[in-house]
Amino acid sequence: MNGNWTIDVVWWIGVVELPVLAGLFWLIWRARQDALDGVEDNRRHMEHGLTQAREALSAYKLEVAKSYASIALLKEVEARLTRHLLRIEQKLDVVGGLRHDIDD
Repeated sequence: MNGNWTIDVVWWIGVVELPVLAGLFWLIWRARQDALDGVEDNRRHMEHGLTQAREALSAYKLEVAKSYASIALLKEVEARLTRHLLRIEQKLDVVGGLRHDIDD
């Protein structure tokens, strides 16, 4: 009886449990590999998206630098407008002074 029981346990371990454990090991290993592959794919996708975003931002910065006026240019235009408005004001003062003289 003891010999049969030992053979049955050894047979059970050899025929059933070892293949089941090997299958479980293979499933776990395969799931881990799939997860690592997925993480690597996501990393590559994110890096590609980040590269595109950086390129778009650089292009936008370049467009802003080309399209918009600089502060020095704005100050120069403001000074020209101010001088022109002062000349108009002086001319209006002269014309207004002449009218006062005519009305008196």
